[in-house]
Amino acid sequence: MLCMEQEALAQEEFLYCCGAATQLLKFGSLDCWPKGGSCNSSKVLFLIIPGNPGIVCYYQPFMKILYKLLNQRYPVWAISHAGHCVPPEDMEMIEDIEREDIFGLNGQIEHKLTFLRQNVPKDIKLVLIGHSIGCHMILEVMKREPKLQVLKAVLLFPTIERMAESPQESVKASLVRWALQGLQSLDEATVSASLNLFNVDCAANGMYMGSQEMIQVVQRDDSTIGRYLDKLIFYYGHNDHWCPIEYYEDMKRSFPDGTIHLCQRGIRHAFVLDANVEMAQMLIDWLCTDLAKL
Repeated sequence: MLCMEQEALAQEEFLYCCGAATQLLKFGSLDCWPKGGSCNSSKVLFLIIPGNPGIVCYYQPFMKILYKLLNQRYPVWAISHAGHCVPPEDMEMIEDIEREDIFGLNGQIEHKLTFLRQNVPKDIKLVLIGHSIGCHMILEVMKREPKLQVLKAVLLFPTIERMAESPQESVKASLVRWALQGLQSLDEATVSASLNLFNVDCAANGMYMGSQEMIQVVQRDDSTIGRYLDKLIFYYGHNDHWCPIEYYEDMKRSFPDGTIHLCQRGIRHAFVLDANVEMAQMLIDWLCTDLAKL
């Protein structure tokens, strides 16, 4: 209870990952567990992989609520997409690019894999939380690195198929909408996040990745989904132009034993702008049984 009474403070870091500027937002650290604890199985990291734009400050209110609901027992982190956040003045957007096309979709997936390999010890279990295109990235991460200790992967408003066919607005219009809606927020973190979209490099990197999403995210990866079905939780929007309800219905038909939810609360795709409490509470409800077993 003492932990709940303490104010949860975010720690912000900038680092180079694959040679690209990357922002890391943290509630809690990996050394928060008492030394000489019972076993490694209780070490769990919640890691958020964002949508596009991949600006972690948009997720700060959600992360803070989730961290508190977890009684600050497990760290909650979010990693930006490469080049989507304005770095500090003493840091360039790119250092020595270590991977070809780092700002493209495949480069961003490898960016997340590199971060995990370099920054998260192998004995730590992961709860991966993906939003929008971040869900596609999580499936690819699990596919490419099967030795990761993934406890659960929660895929929120998953854009994992037929993106060019969905009745969405253009990538450019979507980024503009994010920026304008974020600036109207009363939350300081959300306003700060939106300012990144007025940076030419950040906006260009977001649009470039978005253009590749339209081309590359076509066929749902049923092989990977089937392989990890017991670890996956899907949450589809009821009126989501990026992944319409037909995609939810197709998923339910293909995987009748999967944990696949359809929103009944009117939460929009950009849930971080106004539905952080509801979403964080749902995550706790979904994960409480798995966490209780640790």
